[in-house]
Amino acid sequence: MTLQLWTRACIGFWLFLLFASDRVLVSGDADFIDVRTNLIRDRSGKGGDPGVKYFHESIFHPHYDGRFGSHEIGKVERLPHLTALMQTFLATMSDIGAETWIMHGTLLGWWWNQKILPWDSDIDVQVSETTVAFLAKYYNMTEYHYKLPGVKGGRNFLLEINPRYTVGGVEDTLNVIDARWIDTDTGLFIDITTVRTDWFARSKGVKGALICKDKHHYLVGSGPFRVCLIRAKIGGFRKKISFLFETASSRVYMSRYHSSMPRFLNKSMERKL
Repeated sequence: MTLQLWTRACIGFWLFLLFASDRVLVSGDADFIDVRTNLIRDRSGKGGDPGVKYFHESIFHPHYDGRFGSHEIGKVERLPHLTALMQTFLATMSDIGAETWIMHGTLLGWWWNQKILPWDSDIDVQVSETTVAFLAKYYNMTEYHYKLPGVKGGRNFLLEINPRYTVGGVEDTLNVIDARWIDTDTGLFIDITTVRTDWFARSKGVKGALICKDKHHYLVGSGPFRVCLIRAKIGGFRKKISFLFETASSRVYMSRYHSSMPRFLNKSMERKL
């Protein structure tokens, strides 16, 4: 092969990689051996999960990643870890220009007292389809090191995108979580789900209908989202608080937490808008 032909072949190969990289859907997950930090044994539930499922929760608790955590930590110790998760995630999303907002139990905690609910063991956030595609293309499997007050040596966090985020249908019940922000020290994580246009509902005349793969339905107030930037006390960061008008699915959360709310509230804690 002449030098000219060799050069053309090399250029063609690299062009193929460049343009094909946006189109290839990787079906494999991030194996324990590839990502493990200090654990010798994988404690994820991968062995018992169906092959199509991407994220595998731990065998000891569904809100831990068994590739990183070996056991459930106590409630008192858990709260600062969850706060650090929130702080570092929001700081990272702000730095890279990715829009996100809190939702579900995390949103209820803010609504009542701008705090994380004391019985919560995870954090829920949402993103748009544009944002999750952006994160998948440029930031999947990126690791971030943060220096945290009182934490010797700091802590590392992993942003991992489920390759099946491109499957928007609610029938993909094993992959309702589109991404996670994971504390590689404890295995605690933030669930990241994508809000999508609900084309079926809109075809039936429901204006502004939105949906997630976990079958939570929303209605838009005005514009693509009506959100408000506030100074929330959860982690002390400015964060987007959703003002989506959630339908009956929100009642599930309210009925679940209603009996616990009186214990969460006291005379010194008022709901703040």
